[in-house]
Amino acid sequence: MTRLFLAISLAISFMTGPASSETGPRYEILDFADLQGWAHDDHAAALTAFLETCGDLDDPDWRALCALAHETDDARSFFELLFRPVLIEDGDEMLFTGYFEPELDGAPYRNATYRFPIYRMPPEARRNRPWLTRRQILSSGVMDGRGLEIAWVDDPVELFFLQIQGSGRVRFPDGRVIRVGYGGANGHPYRSIGRELVRRGIYTAHQVSMQVIGNWVRRNPDAGRELLFHNAAYVFFREVNEVPPEKGPLGAMNRSITPLRSVAVDPKYTPLGAPVWVEKTGEGPMNRLMIAQDVGSAIKGAQRADIFFGTGEEAGRIAGRTKDGGRMVVLMPIQRAYALLPEAGL
Repeated sequence: MTRLFLAISLAISFMTGPASSETGPRYEILDFADLQGWAHDDHAAALTAFLETCGDLDDPDWRALCALAHETDDARSFFELLFRPVLIEDGDEMLFTGYFEPELDGAPYRNATYRFPIYRMPPEARRNRPWLTRRQILSSGVMDGRGLEIAWVDDPVELFFLQIQGSGRVRFPDGRVIRVGYGGANGHPYRSIGRELVRRGIYTAHQVSMQVIGNWVRRNPDAGRELLFHNAAYVFFREVNEVPPEKGPLGAMNRSITPLRSVAVDPKYTPLGAPVWVEKTGEGPMNRLMIAQDVGSAIKGAQRADIFFGTGEEAGRIAGRTKDGGRMVVLMPIQRAYALLPEAGL
């Protein structure tokens, strides 16, 4: 660890005390000793994920930390000397969910096996908001013969989930892999088909998962097709050529995200690019340092996060059943952490 790290740490060591706010979120500055399992994590892996996006942080505090991160050979000391753990609470209990990057079997051309198209966004869908519903897009023939297909896949259910995730990979029969990313939407609000199955009394809320929904649709092809139409929202894609297939998909910071090291957060409370300490309870408990590199429409609140589990079927299986409590603590640059304290706390 460089002398610069030590000097910065000593310069602020006189600041102590909890952080709180009378209105709005409550802030509490913790010690690293308060973080369950902190000493046993792979801090170097977290540092690698941090370096993926820290160069894009347009702020003097973060830019300085990013420069130091490139120089350090001691990841744990880097985080401990230059950050402070801040617990941010807004009154709601912690909820961790999971997401993943689907990998679909497909082909560049339609045939008897690969019959379901991944579409680019047509220009009129950008001009008219909202545009056609899911049912109209898929049933009216409006997309036919226009060359808007990026690829064709073999499973309409997997294609539906690809639209929910917003990005994924398609593996062709010759072994070639392409990545697709969000290219726009038809402007209709998303409606949960899992919630609709609960409303109909087919499942209870705790039974619903991505796997359960997919299996039901496949067992009931006609009713399943109608169930998918319940969600009028439709997502279009673009081919993502700037990211090698072996790297993770692009997150909200337009950089690749890392399995089990990247997390989607609410940027109203957690700055994008910030390290966050995750203490997840429930099935597959987890204590590890991740980086806030993504967002999600359902991720709202100070204690709300979506863990990126990776690519493919197994990652999807784990992500689909993740719904756990725990605690998330944001690692903030020292000056910013103590700036959250009210005047009386200094």
